Amino acid sequence: MTTSFSRLPRRAGLGLALALGLVLAGPPVAVRAQGPASVADVAAPLLDAVVNISTTQKSKDGKAFVPPKLPEGSPFEDLFKDFLDRQQRDAPSDGKRVQSLGSGFVIDPAGVIITNNHVIEDGDDITVNFTDGTKLKAELVGHDPKTDIAVLRVKPDKPLKAVAFGDSGTIRVGDWVMAIGNPFGLGGTVTVGIVSARNRNINSGPYDDFIQTDAAINRGNSGGPLFDMTGKVIGINTAIISPSGGSIGIGFAIPSNAARRVVEQLVQFGETRRGWIGVRIQPVTPDIAESLGLKEAKGVLIAGVTEGGPAAAAGIKVGDVVTAFDGRPVADPRELAKMVADAGISASVPVTLRRDGKDVVVTIALGRLEESGDEDKPAEKKPAAPPVAELKILGMSLAGLTPDLRTRFSVADDVKGVVVTEVASGSAAADKRVQPGDVIVEVAQEAVSTPADVEKRVKELKEQGRRSILLLLANPAGEVRFVAVRAD
Repeated sequence: MTTSFSRLPRRAGLGLALALGLVLAGPPVAVRAQGPASVADVAAPLLDAVVNISTTQKSKDGKAFVPPKLPEGSPFEDLFKDFLDRQQRDAPSDGKRVQSLGSGFVIDPAGVIITNNHVIEDGDDITVNFTDGTKLKAELVGHDPKTDIAVLRVKPDKPLKAVAFGDSGTIRVGDWVMAIGNPFGLGGTVTVGIVSARNRNINSGPYDDFIQTDAAINRGNSGGPLFDMTGKVIGINTAIISPSGGSIGIGFAIPSNAARRVVEQLVQFGETRRGWIGVRIQPVTPDIAESLGLKEAKGVLIAGVTEGGPAAAAGIKVGDVVTAFDGRPVADPRELAKMVADAGISASVPVTLRRDGKDVVVTIALGRLEESGDEDKPAEKKPAAPPVAELKILGMSLAGLTPDLRTRFSVADDVKGVVVTEVASGSAAADKRVQPGDVIVEVAQEAVSTPADVEKRVKELKEQGRRSILLLLANPAGEVRFVAVRAD
């Protein structure tokens, strides 16, 4: 069975029971002998601030929700019987709606509650269940799919018990943490573990920066808090890696420092308002660094500039390498994307660029990122010259962009340069996944319009001792990227 990554599902799927039985079959092992003697004093005042969240939504297949049945003879049959009966009793019988469960926590005694977006996504009705048995209908204040955060509001008769965000920037790998949530519908469940890693990118969104923990997190823990040992929320439990759907000690939480700004914007505006500069970016690989004459493969390469966007207005060009943003070093595209998003709308920020072997500083006035679609489009290039005969260079067969070749490869009218008609198997170009129909727009940051231009520029770079040749390629649709092809 292969290991899978998933958001923590909301519904309490119970196929895990036998696996849990195997875990408990042997004698207990003192794996936490060096840990805290007890977390009871930390957990006690926090339990009332952690809530269960249920959503009711229309069923897509028209069938009523029926909880799964445990295998006959399971050691957990009695333990989960009450839960199964309750789920069956509460499940609507009209075949139109289903119910799902997750976790959340109160951050404002007046009734503001935080959870995951995927807990309440597509829900028609949201109910917050408190530890004293109180149930309150909730309204959705705002949600952000890119960070998987949602803010709810209820109207309580009296102030609610609330918890506060802590500083996730101070948490260290190896520090003890505590999760409280609603795994498998069992509300008020406390688990303890350590921070296993920080700054995890699990490719779930553009701003991934997760805390990894081995504290037991299971189905239904989604949206619940991860506390430090002072009782501050330093994370929002969001995802797990598991082959069975149960905890194997690899869970992920959104850091509080990343969540706090999103929550503040959702509470104030009902939406996020992220900064935007209007560029396409890609990492600086060792090959690209060598082709640009950089000493280290650090920074972010500008692969496209949106016409009329903030970056274009500031004079940022395709081929520039961003090395610092607002005085902070930039290591990779993910880091730059987070910096820009957090900078705020209309902020004026200094950006350090590496251009033609020199450091250049420009000031950019950020715009607002629109959340629909891809806003960044490459700037228009110089018009192509008349086509010339085909040449073979760096394992590629090149030709000028004739109308026939545009039609053959479906190249957009606004794409200019030299078209790749064939790529030799096993060549340096093939290694970089250059494909027929790609268009060479620039060679080492100089525009080309004929195969002869490419040949001349490659020859010059070889004479200069360059081991890699930096190409700016456009696919037939006009999306651009940089590749560094070995000069040999």
